[in-house]
Amino acid sequence: MKALFIGGTGTISMEITRLLAADPRWELTLLNRGSRTDLPAGVRCIQADIHDEEDVKRKLNGMRFDLAADFIAFTPADVERDIRLFAGRTGQYIFISSASAYQKPLSHYVITESTPLSNPYWEYSRQKIACEERLMQAYREEGFPVTIVRPSHTYGEKSLPVALHGEKGSWQVILRMLQGRPVIVPGDGASLWTLTHAADFAKGFRGLMGNVHAVGEAVQLTSDESLTWNQIYGIIGKALGVEPVLRHIATDFITACRPAFTGGLMGDKSHTVVFDNRKLKRLVPGFAAGIRFDQGVHTTLAYIRTHPELQREDPAFDRWCDQIIALYDRAMDKARAIPYSE
Repeated sequence: MKALFIGGTGTISMEITRLLAADPRWELTLLNRGSRTDLPAGVRCIQADIHDEEDVKRKLNGMRFDLAADFIAFTPADVERDIRLFAGRTGQYIFISSASAYQKPLSHYVITESTPLSNPYWEYSRQKIACEERLMQAYREEGFPVTIVRPSHTYGEKSLPVALHGEKGSWQVILRMLQGRPVIVPGDGASLWTLTHAADFAKGFRGLMGNVHAVGEAVQLTSDESLTWNQIYGIIGKALGVEPVLRHIATDFITACRPAFTGGLMGDKSHTVVFDNRKLKRLVPGFAAGIRFDQGVHTTLAYIRTHPELQREDPAFDRWCDQIIALYDRAMDKARAIPYSE
């Protein structure tokens, strides 16, 4: 079986690449810019920029694949290009969508594949929805063999999953915990969230590859473990050997102070989500996510600690946290001083 991954070296896709490299049933080729040199043995790489369609077309000339998966398609223009490139060239095309595409606010906290897609808060999610719609149209009208996969918050070896961080990742949040300084938790921290280790995601994804029953379907792929944000930060703190100081701040206050956080919070992480994965388990019998977060967090921390390049401090985010916490505390002090009488 021949597979082509567009990308193939990201948080989600690298674990799948490693899994397939050890699977004798699959011959894997990656199409990307070739920036990573730590690919597993036996994985072939075609160096190209997927956005240069003519160059990619030349380099794929005469090739056919049992499966093509695009891990870096984000816009309808991206999937239009992929339809042109892979129609008649692959037996299955997998598009990586996002569980953030589900309706916000949710009408019911338990999410299935039939939960409506609508996200007024996040352009990223709306683009994913538009991609799904175009691909399903191509499936219905042209027989394009698409499978849509919707991951939720998937983490790997390079970054811890936190609710709020700056442009340089989660390391600054870890530092604040280690220093005994407060970290911001949106809302009251009691909403449920689902975290999935990339190695578990990879197992489910492999089960969908070449699966005739998955063609024409949208499938969410997550863990079955649901944790509150308070539990998530508590687990991270325990793994660090500290008691984290959590400062709960209203989500709308945070987004008013920094509108750039609106999509990721109001459009995703501030909502309770519990995923019903029965459809995935019908398509991939025996699948179960086996890495609890209290286990996976240790693996991630061990990797980060041995890779200094991932320990990127973020002074701008750090200052912003201090400023917002101070502002919120002053507002709370004033609120406590307001008299109340019948």
